Amino acid sequence: MNLPLSPAMMRSILKHIACLFPSRNLPASLRLRENSSASLYLFALFLLLSSCNKNQTPLEADISIPVSVEDVGTRSIEKFISATGTVYPTQEVELKAELQGDYHLLRNPRTGKTFVLGDFVEKGTPIINIEDNEYRNGIKLESQKLNLELAEQTLEKQKSLYEKGGVSQVDLKNAEVNFVNARYAYESALIQLAKMKVNAPFSGFIVDLPHNTRGIKVATGASLLKMMNYSQLFLEVSFPEKELGVIREDLLVRITNYTLPDDTIFGKITAISPAIDPETRTFKSALALDNGKLVFRPGMFVKAELVIARKDSVVVIPKDIILAKQRGNTVYIVERNAAVERIIETGLENDYEVEVVKGLAPNERLVVRGFETLTNHSKVTIIQ
Repeated sequence: MNLPLSPAMMRSILKHIACLFPSRNLPASLRLRENSSASLYLFALFLLLSSCNKNQTPLEADISIPVSVEDVGTRSIEKFISATGTVYPTQEVELKAELQGDYHLLRNPRTGKTFVLGDFVEKGTPIINIEDNEYRNGIKLESQKLNLELAEQTLEKQKSLYEKGGVSQVDLKNAEVNFVNARYAYESALIQLAKMKVNAPFSGFIVDLPHNTRGIKVATGASLLKMMNYSQLFLEVSFPEKELGVIREDLLVRITNYTLPDDTIFGKITAISPAIDPETRTFKSALALDNGKLVFRPGMFVKAELVIARKDSVVVIPKDIILAKQRGNTVYIVERNAAVERIIETGLENDYEVEVVKGLAPNERLVVRGFETLTNHSKVTIIQ
């Protein structure tokens, strides 16, 4: 049966046949006539299996997959629980004026200049004076001191006379009362006078120092400065309720900050709340951190890692190179320029690494990049 073909279609087919058989002297069995439609259909099928490109690469040619490898080794691995929060200083204070008077900012004995923001101040160092002559005179410190000395002398005299029978016990007791009252009056005067000086209550840094013109009158209660000691920090974090039985006060805490990737400080848990927040399903814990080198600053947002388990001298590999397959967790090693599939058993793990308890040995070459498209015995090329 002949199927109708247009002249244009027949010329196109004959052109491809001529490409495959350039010679004009075709075998008799392959000679075509333009009106032989059935034969042309057979040649069209043949064309699907042929090509004029004499340089075509065979499909079965081997393909080498580029990969990066690392030698399998042993090291330590830790399992930890992570949390985030803001660190605060353990000592912080805002000092305010306890009386009205003239403001005088003093000199820092460490620098010889008037105190400025960021200065370190030793405990007890005077920072600001509040001058008020009327207030000072009203304290009558010298008078109170003289009264105390007189009361002490009178008491000693009465004791001597009492021992000789020269005065009654009532006279002695009255002398004791006068001495005690004089001592209290003198101590009160010292307390009142101390309000005119603003001293550092602890060793630390000035973190806020409002500008006041020297000699200007400040009101009672005006904020004068803020100080912090952040050699010790504290951090309050929340953990999932499933970790309540794991978190304990002797756990090591490692603190990091994304702006200080090379600096780490350590601390410990000091308190654990037994209550679970019904909304967040978490519980609170307080952490004390040693910041003796002053690397971390108050107010920093940090990451806390609580180490709950540790193993040393075990085979450890990156967690993200493990492929989950039907036969089990799988990695690839390289042997004789070919990828070899290994089924592994894992142990301790964290967010980044995992311990391999079976399936790998030290010094084997483990594929760490380019493993996604590998199959067992794939040809590979090792690159950096």
